[in-house]
Amino acid sequence: MTTNNSHTRLSQSDIAIQIERLVKGIEQHDTPAFRFRGGRSQQERIEDTRLTRHFDHIQQMVDLFDDRCDYSYSEHLQAFWNACQDIGIVRGLQGPVCLNEQGTSYLDHHRSMNVLVARIRQLISQLWYRRKKGDLRSQARDSERAVIKYTDAILERYSRTIIVRVDLYYRSAAQARLRVEHVFDDLDQLVGVRKQNPIFDHEIGYICSVEQGEGRGFHIHAAFFFKGDEVRGDIHKAQQIGELWERITRGQGCFNSCNHNKESYGDMLGIGLIKRSDHEARRQVHYVMRYLVKDDQQVLVKPLRAKCLRKGLAR
Repeated sequence: MTTNNSHTRLSQSDIAIQIERLVKGIEQHDTPAFRFRGGRSQQERIEDTRLTRHFDHIQQMVDLFDDRCDYSYSEHLQAFWNACQDIGIVRGLQGPVCLNEQGTSYLDHHRSMNVLVARIRQLISQLWYRRKKGDLRSQARDSERAVIKYTDAILERYSRTIIVRVDLYYRSAAQARLRVEHVFDDLDQLVGVRKQNPIFDHEIGYICSVEQGEGRGFHIHAAFFFKGDEVRGDIHKAQQIGELWERITRGQGCFNSCNHNKESYGDMLGIGLIKRSDHEARRQVHYVMRYLVKDDQQVLVKPLRAKCLRKGLAR
């Protein structure tokens, strides 16, 4: 049987990703969580299946759904949590357990996980689950169209526009304790401080998108637009914004400046100085901005009513 490393504490982001992987695994395979061999005449053996490895951190996965904040969840996390509630998951000595069908006694941990898998499999076949997946894809397409429309409106205002692109992360030590509501609080500060901080003098627009990914955890992709006749040093401006992020996060944040590495973009630069009359550059800007709202790093758990995409007003 697979070695259990459940004592390794994972971040909120990593646990959410583990749940997503479990539910996707159940979609792809028809196996239980564990198989049992042997019977009355010999000692029972517990054997792994294709799903077993997803249960290493199962108690932390259940614990993700606490009452510290009102959250909204991706379809994968919602199916997992609904299933846990439906079968009455509780904490056991060896891991989460549930009652048998008669409700008279608790099953052992491994059989309880088989019940959990069976219930998840039922839920993900239901219409609400398929609709939620479709809604997220539609939302991603709407966000892409909105970002392109906004970008074009900004670039039409002045003959020259400076575009600064930064990725805002958290240091590894901070990620272990980081909760998604803290990320949105930090983003609120960044968006709010623009009104009085001289770094943002001559800013004419911005786009910020909260995302979640393996390794980087919760992070923010951001683009800021400045008047090209007033601002010259896009690299310096990116550095200033990154250092501001570090101050907002009290040293727990770090950043990557795309403007420092323009050569890595090749023919799809789309940042730095962009002229209104340069239609090829406009196409490159569209490419860069679509990256901000790509749907393969959606936030799986977020505060209720929180908006992952923020942008200014196009006057």
